[in-house]
Amino acid sequence: MLPEATPEDDGTTAPPPARDKRPPDRVVLRADLRAALPDAGAAVLVTAAVFAFLYARMESGDSATVAVMPFMDDAGTYWMYLFSQAFGWSGLLWAWGTVMLGLLLSGPRPARLPVSRHTLERWHRTTSLTTMALMSAHALMFAAELVRHEAQLAWADRLWAGFADTFVPGWYDSGTGRIAIPLGQGALYLAIPLGLLFYARHRMGANTWRRLHRFVIVVYVLSVWHTLLYGTNVWYGEWPRTVLWLLQLPVALLLLLRLLRPARRAERLHMPTRRGGASLPGWVVRSTGRVVAAAVVVGVVIVVVSGHDGGRERPAEQPATSPHEHEPE
Repeated sequence: MLPEATPEDDGTTAPPPARDKRPPDRVVLRADLRAALPDAGAAVLVTAAVFAFLYARMESGDSATVAVMPFMDDAGTYWMYLFSQAFGWSGLLWAWGTVMLGLLLSGPRPARLPVSRHTLERWHRTTSLTTMALMSAHALMFAAELVRHEAQLAWADRLWAGFADTFVPGWYDSGTGRIAIPLGQGALYLAIPLGLLFYARHRMGANTWRRLHRFVIVVYVLSVWHTLLYGTNVWYGEWPRTVLWLLQLPVALLLLLRLLRPARRAERLHMPTRRGGASLPGWVVRSTGRVVAAAVVVGVVIVVVSGHDGGRERPAEQPATSPHEHEPE
């Protein structure tokens, strides 16, 4: 048997091996989507558990949602609304987790971590992707409930009404929703591009991406604000609202620590000087950020200790509300 011919034997030159031009530390979206599957599965289970809890409370007559909107005392009819609430709560929980991970990674590094930094970074990315999915599901289920709600309209009008009230800023024009709905829309419309820009950071430059990524904290603030204004389960000044406020304390403390002791040397607070020191505008911005973060920590502590958390008193009797009027979530 003759040996197999090689490129050198027949006078041709072997092509050089293909080289991967991607940086060795580059992370692609497809890989993170696969890695996020267990995290997303856990989020689905949590959402199902929250839905079951809300459903049971509505069936038992203990639901705060029914206390706010008595016409909704029918879990079988308003199950899409309950799913919207459940996705909203699991989305807020995942947002809390991904923000905590992000602040832990970007601030002063602890001497010891239970897992490697690489693992924490992967968790931060996967929880961010899951958060975006939960926020989207929250909005879609809310829109679906509005479509079902407007039964007196033709299908095209019902679809437009549900879409516009949910996704068009300023369209929802009733009650607290005139403020709360745009806050939630702002959180959703900022979360998706800011989260996905991570996978394009090599094209835009690390510094540009880093500056944009700081606005993720704005997404979280808008989400919490939307919940405090519009979440009927924390509508009244009772323990669920207090717990929601308490959960903001570790976020505020980590943010303050992140600003006081940034991991990057360029972000440290240096006094402005004429000879190559920090610029005055930069020093003012960084100083203001530290003061605001400290004020937030103090404010959250005062709110929790005083009990003045913006909650309403639960009324003894709530007048019935027309199911075709826009109501708070």
